[in-house]
Amino acid sequence: MSTTANRRTYTIKEAAALSGLPASTLRYYESIGVIAPVSRGESSGHRVYDEDDLDQLTGVACLSATGLSVSDMKQYVANGRRGPEAAAEQVALLEAQAVRLEQEAERLRVRRRYVALKIAYWTAVAGGDTAEAERICQQAVALADELTQHKSH
Repeated sequence: MSTTANRRTYTIKEAAALSGLPASTLRYYESIGVIAPVSRGESSGHRVYDEDDLDQLTGVACLSATGLSVSDMKQYVANGRRGPEAAAEQVALLEAQAVRLEQEAERLRVRRRYVALKIAYWTAVAGGDTAEAERICQQAVALADELTQHKSH
């Protein structure tokens, strides 16, 4: 008896639920080559996912969760098929993503500082402390420049 006959299979709806990726995204990723073509049911022609497909989908879902672009995910998966010879390319791709994530984190830190200043400003206003409100306002104005610079990057 063949081992493939006993393997569990999943519908696209089940694969979507298990991977956390919408069915439309699974179809799209397959159509552009981010994921390998999925088997089709003999009678229905519907996609039939197996455990290997789910492993691939989980990996792609994790890459997507990091904010990796679709083209970078496609390259990452293609590199992965090449094995160790593509290791340097994988490292470079992931290092570039790490830089993008750090830049994104910095933009968030600036935005959080601005919100904290606005909270402090309105707290001072509510308490009738106009001198403190003015001091905070000046800090917020200075930070606004940094905020708009980060927005444009």
